[in-house]
Amino acid sequence: MESYGAILKKAREEKGLELESIAREISITQEYLNALETEESAVFPGEPYLVGFLQNYADYLEVDTNHVLTLYHAKKLQETPPPLALTKRERPRFVIPLIVTLCILVIAGLGVVAGFFIKTKFFAPESEDSLARGTEFKKYELSEKPFSGRLFKSDQLVMGSDKGNIFLTVAETEGIFALETPAGIQYVELSEELELDVDGNSIPELIVYVSDVSQKNVDRGAEVKIMLKSASSVAVASPDENQIPNAEDLPKEQMRTEVFSDNRAYPFTVNASFRGGCLFRYRPDRKETIEDYLATGETLSMTASNGIRLWVSNGNAVKLQIVANSKTYDLAVPKAGEVIVQDIKWIKDIDGRYKVVIVDVD
Repeated sequence: MESYGAILKKAREEKGLELESIAREISITQEYLNALETEESAVFPGEPYLVGFLQNYADYLEVDTNHVLTLYHAKKLQETPPPLALTKRERPRFVIPLIVTLCILVIAGLGVVAGFFIKTKFFAPESEDSLARGTEFKKYELSEKPFSGRLFKSDQLVMGSDKGNIFLTVAETEGIFALETPAGIQYVELSEELELDVDGNSIPELIVYVSDVSQKNVDRGAEVKIMLKSASSVAVASPDENQIPNAEDLPKEQMRTEVFSDNRAYPFTVNASFRGGCLFRYRPDRKETIEDYLATGETLSMTASNGIRLWVSNGNAVKLQIVANSKTYDLAVPKAGEVIVQDIKWIKDIDGRYKVVIVDVD
């Protein structure tokens, strides 16, 4: 059977390319490229990573991407073990029915009595009580990364704002999910997604989705997903002008695109909406790098003071917007399969004005 790894390796060798140079150009490590050519799927942290890298590598080598993906899925199907029912040895047909009949006659009476006793003595009134917890209440700090988890009554959420931290308290988890906010108690029903204005300024700051809430047991809590909607929901310091580079100090060969300019620098937000699956990595203001695989329909909001670095395995899968000073700027969408590594940051021009620019990173 034709091998997708052999196709990739042959195409690379015909072009006279080395793995090291390709790794620099498409931002996929040499280890992963070699694993694709040798078909070592265990090297990758998960199948979405493997498929995304395989597609990007095939596009770069200009081979038939759909054919390569088809060969990968066919190999995976061949390596999947057959159902146990197809491989197990068949026992003589009369043995199992005979054993089962004898066992049923012996333990039927004991089983009924034991089952009733266990149910009445040891089972909780509701099986969902296994998710309940004690009296310890927790506090969570909302950040750019969406919160997803089970909240219980009296748990607190801390949301940053321009005027300081805002504290939100879980007020109800029985039949409905409720948050006590400075603007009053706000309710979200099961399977409902709502935008909440928590500080009473008529601008929604949170998006709350409830995927599970008990109709009878308050101690079971509620499974929720909470996302920050606006940049003001994240407490971000003003830009450090000492860290803003001068335009003339940047490498002249480095490509950059100006998005907007102003007479001062201030925090800005990058909103990402995904129309296809891709691996997405970002690092705001040189802090900790955050990485995730985002699927179609998901969104992400990132806020930075001085700048933010983005890495996207397939640039065409995401639409980016910059929100700054109450204005929105749409960014161009790259072509399909293009790996994107960019800095979006403030620079200071020779005329003294500050500019947000997009800089391509090697």
